[in-house]
Amino acid sequence: MRIYDTLSRRKVEFVPLVEKEVGFYTCGPTVYNHIHIGNARTFISFDVIRRYLEYSGYTVKFVQNITDVDDKIINQAIEEGVSPADVASKYTQAFVDVMKAVGIKEPTVRPKATEEIPAMIDIIAQLITAEYAYVRDGDVFYSVRAFRDYGDLSRRNIDQLLSGARVDVDERKIDAADFALWKAAKPGEPAWDSPWGMGRPGWHIECSAMSSRYLGESFDIHGGGEDLIFPHHENEIAQSKAAGNGFAKYWIHSGMLTIDAEKMSKSEGNYLLLKDVLEHVKPEALRLLMLQSHYRSPFDYSPARLEEATAALLRVENALRNLDWATRKLDESSLSPLDSSDQIAEDLLKQIDVTKARFKEQMDDDFNTASAVSAIYDLISFANTSIASGAPSFTLTSAAQTAASTIRELFSILGIALGSGESESGQLPSEIIGLAHNLTAYAGTDIGEATAALLELRTEARKMKNWTTADAVRHGLTALGLIIEDTDSGTRVFRNN
Repeated sequence: MRIYDTLSRRKVEFVPLVEKEVGFYTCGPTVYNHIHIGNARTFISFDVIRRYLEYSGYTVKFVQNITDVDDKIINQAIEEGVSPADVASKYTQAFVDVMKAVGIKEPTVRPKATEEIPAMIDIIAQLITAEYAYVRDGDVFYSVRAFRDYGDLSRRNIDQLLSGARVDVDERKIDAADFALWKAAKPGEPAWDSPWGMGRPGWHIECSAMSSRYLGESFDIHGGGEDLIFPHHENEIAQSKAAGNGFAKYWIHSGMLTIDAEKMSKSEGNYLLLKDVLEHVKPEALRLLMLQSHYRSPFDYSPARLEEATAALLRVENALRNLDWATRKLDESSLSPLDSSDQIAEDLLKQIDVTKARFKEQMDDDFNTASAVSAIYDLISFANTSIASGAPSFTLTSAAQTAASTIRELFSILGIALGSGESESGQLPSEIIGLAHNLTAYAGTDIGEATAALLELRTEARKMKNWTTADAVRHGLTALGLIIEDTDSGTRVFRNN
């Protein structure tokens, strides 16, 4: 497995610090509002990377923080007329809910900044003792020139940063590029006691403290959006290494998102919240859209592309429905174990093996989801052709079942759940039994038998050109949210999803 390391600017072999164990830290949200789809792109990307690592046999300890004390939270509290704690609580829950809605796994640990203040104070004290930080009127600043490797992650030179850069003007700083580790308390703001007086932590120190507490002084992967490389991640490295920690071995960053080739911003009127997008589209379709681009590449979102992803998801679902139908419909008692379809089945099984190998090869190459999804699409196309061209046989039925389970498995690794497909009758509502009682002579309690009775009635009615009865069956099933589809292999019923 090879991953692109932002620090070294190249793909490197992934070798965790402890065999088969991965410590993975990603920067979570600052909870002052609902997250937008740019945030979602990053969180979905790292969820897929985590899932693939687990699929590959690694035990992953996945830590994602919540920044619940920040200037933005304080400002939002003033705007809403509530306390900063209320704002943080409200949007933390909103974040947890929308992550669940889009199919992102819960982190192993989700620490909150306000609950980790003592760990931050300890690191700040170490930095002061080691002369990497200094105190001014209750504030504590980090001295960037004291850390000789400052700028390595972002490939920025301190002097270049100061030339024309937008930095906070504070005459108390030794250098204009120095940043706050601790901020002295202001009236009405959240504050905690410290050796330097009442105050609150700076943003950057939070992740240094929480990552080291839950993953140790050295861990494997640190991830975040590309926009966090500087200054946030650059400052994290400076703090943690100056305090004596090995910190992250690999750095990975997701590319930025645009809307119709324009930067997303509230002023441009193209600022999309994830929760609003999910009101109009399946989460699986949104994930599929985002995974069709490499996680490091810039990603352009548009309603048209989302519609294309929705249509692609429907094609995948229909292909699985066809495979499931083929394997359920065939009556094995009437099939020959040796049939002219055996070669088609053998070719399909070979294609399944090829697809698995391609999927692994692409995901092992810096988690290339775009090519991995393409490999699955090729299998779907091959499977569709196979079941359409082959006569029913034991071997083709078995191969179709294997193809369906493989497609579901590979998509599940990407966080796209497509259902088990194990039982057609289990997907149908129990009300279908009552419909069968009303329209046919069926008097049992089995959903599958009731469905078969209704379809048999409809078939006979159509033969007799009794359109009233045939339409009664169709309308009754439609009222239950079901679709009837007539195929060369027979008629089937499924939910209208």
